[in-house]
Amino acid sequence: MRTDSYRVVSTGALALAAALVAGCAGIPTSGPSREEISASAKIDLPGTTALQVVPMSEGVARKLLSQRTTRLFSDLLPEPPLSAIEAGARVGPGDSLEVTVWEAPPATLFGTAGADTRLPGAGAAIGTSRGVGLPEQVVSRAGTINVPFAGTVPAAGKTPPEIEEEITKRLRGKANQPQVLVRVLRTVSSSVTVVGDVGASVKLPLGPRSERLLDALSAAGGAKYPVTKMTLQVTRGDTVAALPLDTIIRDPKQNVMLQPGDVITALHEPLSFTAMGATGKNDEVPFEAQGISLAQAMARVGGLQDNRADAQGVFVFRYENPQALDWPRQPVATTPDGKVPVIYTVNLKDPNSFFVMQTFGVQNKDLIYVSNAPLTEIQKFANVVFSIAFPVANTINAVR
Repeated sequence: MRTDSYRVVSTGALALAAALVAGCAGIPTSGPSREEISASAKIDLPGTTALQVVPMSEGVARKLLSQRTTRLFSDLLPEPPLSAIEAGARVGPGDSLEVTVWEAPPATLFGTAGADTRLPGAGAAIGTSRGVGLPEQVVSRAGTINVPFAGTVPAAGKTPPEIEEEITKRLRGKANQPQVLVRVLRTVSSSVTVVGDVGASVKLPLGPRSERLLDALSAAGGAKYPVTKMTLQVTRGDTVAALPLDTIIRDPKQNVMLQPGDVITALHEPLSFTAMGATGKNDEVPFEAQGISLAQAMARVGGLQDNRADAQGVFVFRYENPQALDWPRQPVATTPDGKVPVIYTVNLKDPNSFFVMQTFGVQNKDLIYVSNAPLTEIQKFANVVFSIAFPVANTINAVR
């Protein structure tokens, strides 16, 4: 009886082991193996886009880096010439002006109003004069202001000294040795706009001191988020340029002088990549606006798991522009939005790959995947077999 039971149990154990061997491909894994990913470059499945599998090399990394080199503000938005700065100080429609007129004593035209004050720059020989502050003047759409006894005075496109000279010329022969002072109270025509992730959006008038980019950001209450997470975009005419905020702070040349009409947009860009497979941790990992290398990215997820990772099976999944590289698989298939699905392969068994990883930049939404080593799958299978074989062996011993 015991012998028959032993035979039944033994036969069942062998059948179970055979079934496990036949079904070892169904053992759970964290993703495809290195061989399966490499094979995907040769397979076209219905309803899918053909993948490009590209070995990561120094040439590939440098070509991608050259295409993604950020152009600096100092190149795209050069310092304006002196003439442009002077033009920015000119009065425009909507600007508010304060006009004050002085006459030498005895005042004849404006002598009935105002207060006694010393003529600007005058000494004791000239004596006191009557200074009259006129009501605030707003430059009309036609670009003019109205001054008593001087009439309609053109102001748009002129600097305050030029307006002073024009008013003085018109008052000669009417007022006694007139002198005029024009001061800009509020500027509307010469201003920049700051919007986005700032304390408060603001329209900042540009003064004669020529405000710069960080001045405008400060006037808007600063950035809402940490410096490393912010990008500043400047729109000037048809030119749109953007730089990480910390780059602008670290390099004074990028704190460019602003020009009338500039629009500064503060952008919070939470860049991140995803790590999966046999890494120290599987997670979505944020990184700074200035970017990080693949070497830095791997360090942030704890590198490879020594007990299960395939050092030859490190992959970066990404969508690229069709013109990014000379693709190995022709014709090049793209997604509906015109991108090429690419898998970059890295072999960490090769010491040169560690230099390449320092040049290869990680992009937003990249997926970094490390496959399991073949031995890991064997160990998983052995664990499954042993977990079943031991109870079977115990049963056989009990039957005996």
